[in-house]
Amino acid sequence: MVTEVIRTPVFRNATPDDREGFGISDGSSSEFHSDMFSEGLDYIINKMSKWLFAALVAALVIWKHDGEALWVAMGFAMNSWLAIALKHILNHERPISTLRSDPGMPSSHSQLIFFGVIFIILSMAKYAGLNGNTLIAGVLTLSSGSYLSWLRISHKLHTIRQVLVGAVLGAIFSFLWFQAWYSFIFQAFTTSLWVRVAVFFGSASLCVSYVLFMFKNGLAEKP
Repeated sequence: MVTEVIRTPVFRNATPDDREGFGISDGSSSEFHSDMFSEGLDYIINKMSKWLFAALVAALVIWKHDGEALWVAMGFAMNSWLAIALKHILNHERPISTLRSDPGMPSSHSQLIFFGVIFIILSMAKYAGLNGNTLIAGVLTLSSGSYLSWLRISHKLHTIRQVLVGAVLGAIFSFLWFQAWYSFIFQAFTTSLWVRVAVFFGSASLCVSYVLFMFKNGLAEKP
């Protein structure tokens, strides 16, 4: 019946503007689905970015299961808790306040992402040195982190300032956390049982509490 209505002279002779008003598209279906897929892919990437970095940290701990991996996991959790605390202290409104109930300054996603990005870049430079391969890998890592952070702006979840502040805080925290490990924590970890116990239990408690927080507050939210 719908097909017969569309075939009537009124719809057959309608202009493109008329067709658009009735929700009828004369464009190709492949282009329509391509646009839908593109928007959906951005949505999924934006939604899962924080979980992706959490999964990478968990994979690192499982793979290396050493003091450095635990130190990275502890830094990941502490950096995340810092972002949450700063949100409530600064109480800065999001660009569209109805999308999320919590404040938007700083962007916890960009702070978490750039903690991971800077730590990866510093680790590559530490273990492989500065060369063409590490330079290319570093640029790709930085570009990926910038893209993931930009999605927070494009989806109107944060302002540019909120994302930039989160990225700078995450980068600074990552640099200090990295330097702390190699400056004095590593030596203390290898020589003192109490330091190893503190790093292990500190990492476990902070990470478990943050993952539970993510499950409680993250799964039910929009990106």
